[in-house]
Amino acid sequence: MAEADGKTVSFYGWGGDEALNRWLDEVYAVQLEENYNITLDRVPMDIEEVLNILSTEKQAGETEGPVDMIWINGENFQTAMENDFLYGPFTHQLDNFQDYVDEEDPEHQQDFGYPIDGHEAPYGKAQFVLIKDEAVTEETPENAEELLEFAQTYEGQVTYPALPDFTGSAFVRNIIYEFVDPSEFEDMEADKEVVAEAIEPAFEYLRELNPYLWNEGQTFPSDQPQLNNMFMDGEVVLMMSYGAYDVAVAIENGEYPETAQSFIFENGTLGNTNFIAIAGNSTNKAGAMVAINEMLSPEMQASKYEQLRTLPVLDHDSLSEEQQALFDEVDPGPGTIPQDELLSARLPEMPGELVPIIEELWLEEVVGQYNE
Repeated sequence: MAEADGKTVSFYGWGGDEALNRWLDEVYAVQLEENYNITLDRVPMDIEEVLNILSTEKQAGETEGPVDMIWINGENFQTAMENDFLYGPFTHQLDNFQDYVDEEDPEHQQDFGYPIDGHEAPYGKAQFVLIKDEAVTEETPENAEELLEFAQTYEGQVTYPALPDFTGSAFVRNIIYEFVDPSEFEDMEADKEVVAEAIEPAFEYLRELNPYLWNEGQTFPSDQPQLNNMFMDGEVVLMMSYGAYDVAVAIENGEYPETAQSFIFENGTLGNTNFIAIAGNSTNKAGAMVAINEMLSPEMQASKYEQLRTLPVLDHDSLSEEQQALFDEVDPGPGTIPQDELLSARLPEMPGELVPIIEELWLEEVVGQYNE
């Protein structure tokens, strides 16, 4: 803390969420300034660009770089670790991590199947949900077979974003889990033929689903924002998101009707944790650690939960009664699923190296049938 006093800490990460940007600038940054005399320099940048910066500096032997904190997870974390871009381990030095984070939680030990080993600290949890308007569709598909029936009933009004869009990819992986036990992927070889054989039952289902989708499954929305626009315009009757409480925010903003409701499959849906890491050549590692420690404080996690509807990363049982009340008093809003129901239905993410293989196979085996 003494070393961090008076320093500026850069925080590189995706800047496309305006609500999150406001919270970082108007709540989190203010706390850092008031409590630690730290100035937060938020740098909006896609993670691929951040990795390019770190790679260029690594190759040039630069020991001092502009990047301190990095919002990261999944395949990008694995890439950063395998190329020695990150500083660590450091989480053992964070009081709030030690006091409030469940280190035994598998999601805090592995990131998309890759060992974390103290090189990143949890930032927020996400969980995949499906969304419908109960005034338009009374049916709630609870599994893949019922989703097919739903698509047949509302032919041409169901679709999902084209892979490799993050949400579209999550939907496909969730469908795979409807046919293949998640444990089969834990140690699966990142070989295209091996993966293709394992997921073929799910891809056979997706090919069967195609004719009933929007534009008969010959094309797909380019990304989740396009799907969201289609849902708001009534062009499709099904929305999906990796933000468990996005539906409440959309209702409160007047984007969705009050009858919008999120739901999950009876077998569960994908859940993951996103993290903050520190660049290996950061010139302000002390400041970054103090800032990350503050992000893991009950006050900041509760504020993030209340204002952004982000699932908190802290172990509820490790909190005092007063701290627990900060979270218990938060109403996630209309159309949402209770937090305990969500967390009890989380399915693990696949190892990161399998994801691009699945996305490539989807293009070839699900979409590619129209180009034969």
